[in-house]
Formats: sequence, structure tokens, C-alpha cells
Amino acid sequence: MSDEPLLTFAVEAIEEGDGFRLHVSPSDGSGVRTYRVEGPEPEAFEAMFDALHADFGTRRPHHIEPIEDFPEPPWRPLITDNLSTRILSGYGDPAVIKAEDGWWLVATSNDAPDAFPILHSADLERWEPKGFVFEEGQTPGWTAAGLKVGDFWAPEIARVGEEYWLSYTARAADRTLSIGLARASHPAGPWTDNGEPLLTGTVIDSHVHVDADGTPWLFWKKDSNSHWPRPLAGLLREHPRLIPALFDNEQDRRTAAFCAAIQPFANGRRPMERFFLMQPLIRAALARWRQVKGLLEESGVAGHVVENMATPIFAQRLADDGRSLVGERTVVLANDLDWEGHLIEGPYVTRAEGRYWLFYAGNDFTSPSYGIGYAVADRITGPYRKAEQPLLKSHPRWSAPGHASVSVGTEGEPRLFFHSFHPGTGGYNVFRALMTVGLSFSKDEVRLVP
Repeated sequence: MSDEPLLTFAVEAIEEGDGFRLHVSPSDGSGVRTYRVEGPEPEAFEAMFDALHADFGTRRPHHIEPIEDFPEPPWRPLITDNLSTRILSGYGDPAVIKAEDGWWLVATSNDAPDAFPILHSADLERWEPKGFVFEEGQTPGWTAAGLKVGDFWAPEIARVGEEYWLSYTARAADRTLSIGLARASHPAGPWTDNGEPLLTGTVIDSHVHVDADGTPWLFWKKDSNSHWPRPLAGLLREHPRLIPALFDNEQDRRTAAFCAAIQPFANGRRPMERFFLMQPLIRAALARWRQVKGLLEESGVAGHVVENMATPIFAQRLADDGRSLVGERTVVLANDLDWEGHLIEGPYVTRAEGRYWLFYAGNDFTSPSYGIGYAVADRITGPYRKAEQPLLKSHPRWSAPGHASVSVGTEGEPRLFFHSFHPGTGGYNVFRALMTVGLSFSKDEVRLVP
């Protein structure tokens, strides 16, 4: 621990149009520095943190970690550039399903006006945009909608009887994260929404799995990882003595002190802006996650923070009509491995070798620490046994592989479909490519094949 006095900050924020101006006063008396955030885009926040890094030695928001150079996995890029000007951020959280007329893809659209791009391929080589699940002006009435207003994430398609069901995450009109469900007779649509969400609250990343007997199940994740950074910043604001105890280098101590100072202002911003303002603190905590979490548990004042550092994945039966949940919900997975850090998300269940295989993503999606893991069980509700290490992780050629779905290849072989960032990039509304790799299942293990 450094003997230097803790550098703290006072922050004055002034609203200016779509953005704001910050007057930052460091405790060393070196004078006020002023920063202008031009608008709600992530690039504007990154520019501000770049300037803070240069002035005060804080972390940048998208800290680029060294990527281990290991033999390249047998993955294959499928879509590496945008195929439509209406698709604003690529093919994140991709769901691929094989129908009689080829492969269909739906993907996250974030805050674009058109929700969930639909693409088709006859050969897994050439892909053609085929519209959107909900075009601009046709999003469900219960959702917040419009450019920079709506948030439409993680669609998943399943064949249920004679229908296709699409479960998805969206913000309700009151900004609450919710899970909705729409149905169609074909993946191309038209899609008809249930008219109200299946679940509301801290929920995200739904997946519908149809069991061998035709029973539909819903999997989803508790989005509590978005609920601890600002409370942690508030705690550090209230108890600054915790900063040098939690963080062992000056860069992270200064980052924590700045985020503590700006926390009251962050509380009043829209959800994604709150995330952008706290992202460097998240990276600082993840740099020594086990130690930070353990020290917070020991502090006796951080129970509300530690509670939200767990992001369990749940499973529950869906009613046969897909309009409600029935029975008891079960926690099937939790983030308890070192590589997973503060979250697991993006569950997808497939059946092979008589067992259930649950693929998921873990760690911080904005960084190379993000990866794909899996767990296996004999029953759909578990208990699931995890592989100790991720199945896929960042490589110098592709970064942060995540949020997978399982379908079949041109020879009927099982394949994993997932997204990745171009190296040196990452974050909200940053382009994500569509990737694939073959899978081989044994009794207890998944292997990657070309």
C-alpha cells in the first residue's frame, strides 16, 4: 500500500444540451480541470476518461488488457462487417436457428430505432438482411422505444410446436429491465408480441429450451451486476478509508475516488450513462476481484454491495401458451469461478449425449477478460457441473467471445454461434462480428472442432 495521501476529487456537473460539463477539483490543490461530455454516446465518455487518465492517472473505461497469444481456436468468422446501414452495432448476442429454408439469425440492436435484425443464409457463408423483428414504430407498446431511448437485447428463437417463439430483453416504459416473448409461424416473421412482459425487474438474457417431451422452459439471468457499481461508489464516498484497503495501486485508488465523487450525478443519468460513468471502477474491482469482494464482506458495511455481486441464472417452466411462468424457479448456475468475475450471463441449453449442456458467458463484456464457459447436468434444472476454465477466450485475432447459441452446420454437426469484437475494441454499440465453431460432446466434456 502506498504511503502517499489519498487523492480525492470534488466534482461539479453542469447540464449542457445532450451532454454535460464537469469541473473537477483534486485535493492536492493543483487547480480545477474542466471536461466536456458531448452526448450520451460511449465515445464521449471514453474521451472524458482518456483526458482524466492523462491528467490524474485514472483508468480508462475500456482498459485493454494484454491478450495471451495461444494457438488459435478452430473458430470461423461469418459476418465481420455491417451488412445494412440500419444495423447500427453488428451482431451481438446472436441466436441462430436452422429452418427448412436455411439458417436464420437474430441479434441485439441496443438503442437503435429498429429492434432485432433478422438475417438469412442458405449456406452459412453469405448472409442477407431480411428486416427486423420490430421495425421502428412497431415495437411492443409496453417497451421504451426510439433512437437512444429503447434497449433491445439478447433475442433467442426456439421452435415450439408449430410456432417459433422469440424471447428477448427490453426496457419497459418505466425503464425497468424486462423479458418479453413474441411468436411467429416462421423466423422471418411477422412477429406478434404477447403484449406484456413475462418478467420484470433485474432480469436479462432469456432463453427458451424445449425439452424432449415438448415442455418449454425459460432460462434467464439476474442483472444484479448493474446494481453494485454505483452503490460501491457511494460506499467509498461515505467511507473513503476503504479505497486504499480495496485497491493496491495508485491508478485504481484514483479511479475509485473519482467514481465516488461523481456517483451522485451518475445516479440521475439514464441507465447506460450510469454504466459508462462507473465502468472504470468495475475494471478496477475486477483486477483483483476475489480480494475486493472478500474485503467488502469483511468490512461489515457493504452487505448491499456484495449481495449484488452475484448474478445467478434461473430456470422455470413456461406455460404451454408461452404467456406465463408456472411452478417453482430454480437457481441453476452462479458466478463462483475466478475467470467469471462479477457476472455470468447469456445462458443457452442444448441436449447431447443424453445430458443437458448449458453454455454461458462470464466477466466484463467490454474487455478481453470476457469468455464462454459451459456446464453439464443430467436434469434440466441441474445440478450443473461447470468446466473449470472457459471454452473460448480472447485471442489476438478476436476479442471477448460471448453469448452463444447452438444450432447445426451444413453437415448436420452441432455448432456454436457467438459474437466477438475486433481486437482493441469493446463496449456498448461497438461492432460485434458473428463467429462459429464446431462442437464435439462426450459424457463430461465439450471439445472444439473446425
